[in-house]
Amino acid sequence: MGAVTLAVEAQEFRRFTRARAFMSYTGAVTAERSSGGTVRRGSITKAGNAHLRRILVEAAWSARHGTGVSRELAARRQGCSPEVVRIARKAQTRLHRTFWRLTRRTKPAQVAVVAVARELAGFIWAIAQQVPEEVSA
Repeated sequence: MGAVTLAVEAQEFRRFTRARAFMSYTGAVTAERSSGGTVRRGSITKAGNAHLRRILVEAAWSARHGTGVSRELAARRQGCSPEVVRIARKAQTRLHRTFWRLTRRTKPAQVAVVAVARELAGFIWAIAQQVPEEVSA
C-alpha cells in the first residue's frame, strides 16, 4: 500500500531534478530562519505532501530493526535490476545506522525517525531514477 501511495502522490519522479527537491516536496526538511551571520534551524517544515511524509515516516520506523534479508524480501528482489538491489541494500544499512547513531546521541526516537524518513526519500528518488522512462510514463 505504501508503494502505491508513493507512486500516486509523487506522480512522476523525473520531475524532481535532484533528491533534495523530492525531500523538500515531502516536507521532511528542516525549517530555517536565518539572517546575516545567524543560522537558525527548526523542526520540519510540514509544508509538503502530508500523505507522502506519513508513508515515509511509517517506513522509517522499520530502520531500527536489523539489516537482515528475510526469505520474503529475497523473493521480492528476484528479477530486480542489480543496481536497484544495490541501492536498496545501501539504504537499509545506512538508515539503520543513522537511526541508532541519532538515538545514541540522546535524540528522541521520533526525531531520529523523521531524519531517517528524509534520507529514505532520497533513496526512493534514486531508485525511481533507475526505472526506464517508458515504464514510469
